[in-house]
Amino acid sequence: MSDRYAQLINTPLGQLISKQVGLPRPVPLERHRPGQPVISGPVLLGAAEGSRLTPAVAEILAQVGAEVHTELREEVRAAAAGAGLQARVFNPETTAPGQSFKALVFDASGIRASDQLTQLFAFMQPTIRRVSACGRVIVLGTPPERAREPAEAVAQRALEGFVRSVAKEVRRGATAQLIYVAPRVEAQVASTLRFLLSPKSAYVSGQVVRVGAPVKGGLTRAQLAKLDWERPLEGRIALVTGAARGIGAAIAEVLARDGAHVVCLDLPAAADELEAVARGLGGSALICDITDRRSPELIATRLLEAHQGVDIVVHNAGITRDKTLARMTEEMWRAVLEVNLGAQQPIDDHLLERGAMHENGRIVCVSSISGIAGNAGQTNYATSKAGVIGRVHAYAPELAGRGVTINAVAPGFIETEMTRAMPIALREAGRRMNSLAQGGLPIDVAETVAWLASPASAGISGTVVRVCGQSMLGA
Repeated sequence: MSDRYAQLINTPLGQLISKQVGLPRPVPLERHRPGQPVISGPVLLGAAEGSRLTPAVAEILAQVGAEVHTELREEVRAAAAGAGLQARVFNPETTAPGQSFKALVFDASGIRASDQLTQLFAFMQPTIRRVSACGRVIVLGTPPERAREPAEAVAQRALEGFVRSVAKEVRRGATAQLIYVAPRVEAQVASTLRFLLSPKSAYVSGQVVRVGAPVKGGLTRAQLAKLDWERPLEGRIALVTGAARGIGAAIAEVLARDGAHVVCLDLPAAADELEAVARGLGGSALICDITDRRSPELIATRLLEAHQGVDIVVHNAGITRDKTLARMTEEMWRAVLEVNLGAQQPIDDHLLERGAMHENGRIVCVSSISGIAGNAGQTNYATSKAGVIGRVHAYAPELAGRGVTINAVAPGFIETEMTRAMPIALREAGRRMNSLAQGGLPIDVAETVAWLASPASAGISGTVVRVCGQSMLGA
């Protein structure tokens, strides 16, 4: 579905009008194309005194072939040199005004008291206007709950307010994120940093990601070094529910692109579309109704017999039955709760009980901004999607002991057939009420799912990532 406003406002006349009147001007987002580098353009690397993540970050930047500049601080320059980077030194007082950066990356893990937050300000203030269109601002820190002293926890928690505010200031399609990395798991940040630097995260902004100890079976540092990042899912089996169309079909396509054999599942009524999607991806189709009590057993049996199990389960299937609560029938309530929430746990339980879920496995659930902020006329839908988030939080500790991560993505306004049918006023409001001033695409949700599904993402569990352009709803 085309965004006519975005097309018009980016013409020369539209740009002039938007500047004079103050209309939002959504910049066309850069999205991933196979074979392109993780990041195209200079990266400025900085750090607070005594930060522990800089060597790991420098090593990742070297692996992706980034053009790196560093601030004047000697320990940052030493970390870059240690990673084999031929980094240029950036001095804001002498560098030409025209020098821009595709990404600003700052290691704030050394900030242990609130007065030290000035180091973050000193790095960002003279450089924030140098962030190029569709650029990235990434801050790394220590999870407040893992801080050694209360003062450090306070300072690290303060990073969230900084990053979310910067995400609303950078504009021109740029984004800002915060990565909390637990002590002694620095190598686990590679998957997350790569994703957030790349165009794959085009519609993700203002997010806080926690990277902790990897689950059982997670890749070692040596295995991470050998991983084919173009096809990280090579040899893996993925199940995607609701895969016949829309976001589900996009998820299936991206997982297949990354090397997985995708088992596409949907209702009998969508059989023709489902078969076409599966055939186009070189995957397989599984036709069933996930709310049928026999389906969990059927799914587990099929995956074991055909593929010896499964590595990735994406719970994407969902429906809407919108009415205000006073006009909603019990049938409408039950249907949405059963499909969107109730069907997920029995499927997972059967896969785990029968040993069909492989070690270092992934469960990714599709929630919604409605589950975070609520939405008039969607009490059933918002309840189900909030329940999905609750399931992720509740089961993450238990599943970690079984070598499985569970996370969720929460899409905001995504351009689909469902949003095409919305009244124009609501549709335009949904598109503009975020920091990027535009709707996302199904591919944006799919790329986020693929990152969480990666074998390199073993240190991320119990996390909900909003794919919403930093929506003002629920902010």
